[in-house]
Amino acid sequence: MARDTTLQGIVLMLLFCMIAPLLDVASKLAAENGMPVGQITTARFLVQGALMLPVVLAMGLSLRLTPRAFVYSLLRAFFLIVSTYSFVSGIQVMPIADALAIAFVEPFILLILGSLIFGDHVGPRRILACAVGFGGALLVIQPSIQVFGLVALWPLGTAFCFAFYMLVTRAVSAWMHPVAMQFHTSWTGLLLCLPVMVAFDGSGIGPLDPLWPEGWNWLWLFGVGFWAAVSHMSMTYALKYAPSATLAPLHYSEIVVAVILGYLIFDDFPDAVTWTGIAIIVASGLYIIHRERLSARDKAATAASAATAALTEAP
Repeated sequence: MARDTTLQGIVLMLLFCMIAPLLDVASKLAAENGMPVGQITTARFLVQGALMLPVVLAMGLSLRLTPRAFVYSLLRAFFLIVSTYSFVSGIQVMPIADALAIAFVEPFILLILGSLIFGDHVGPRRILACAVGFGGALLVIQPSIQVFGLVALWPLGTAFCFAFYMLVTRAVSAWMHPVAMQFHTSWTGLLLCLPVMVAFDGSGIGPLDPLWPEGWNWLWLFGVGFWAAVSHMSMTYALKYAPSATLAPLHYSEIVVAVILGYLIFDDFPDAVTWTGIAIIVASGLYIIHRERLSARDKAATAASAATAALTEAP
């Protein structure tokens, strides 16, 4: 009898939700201390790749990539680079919780893109939930724009690019080990980032002109890659031990941790309008997850009925 590992998956997913905001904290600390956004993004892939290499070797996974896998790894890396750059650009001036709440419209975008690209069925209820979720995002965005300017729109770039990143991941996950996938995304991401850093060195273009880190910035830049590696490994193994439908609702607890860390470290706390927007986004997301569960259950029941009917009719 197979052992039920759902609890391990839940614990690992909650661990991800507690650790992932530390990546955002390290990024914000580095940005507030003068580190260029492009350099922070590059540090993520450099440190994460260095940490993932011994894990890949210890697991005996192949370091080689087929041309097809290389192209997909480049695509994943590109979307993750833009997603990371957009998020760091946002939290450079705005609270982490606000930016994270806006970025959490990603499941709605993913649902729509899945319908357009893969032909996934999306009913009117889920479309309405997406619209309501976007409305909640606007409640967060509008006051943020008034206070911080158009930089408040950067997390929307994160949401869109991370949705495309997840679609590429969906296409690759059937034939590439998740740990190897993370490692290859790290070094291909570095392959894309380093030429940009070299090209803009001395250009005077703030976000892309690299600086030599001093003092605590070494720790913040290392933390960006370290917490990225640890958190995503936690999520990878959480998905191995428990169904995604079970884990998905837990992801929203990341906002709670982000609010706590933002208040303790940066003295940021969402106002009433922002809390309302966060509540709407979370409620809409949980409803979509609920509908996805029902849809999956109906599909499984239909498939089981069809199989039973086929066996009954067989001579």
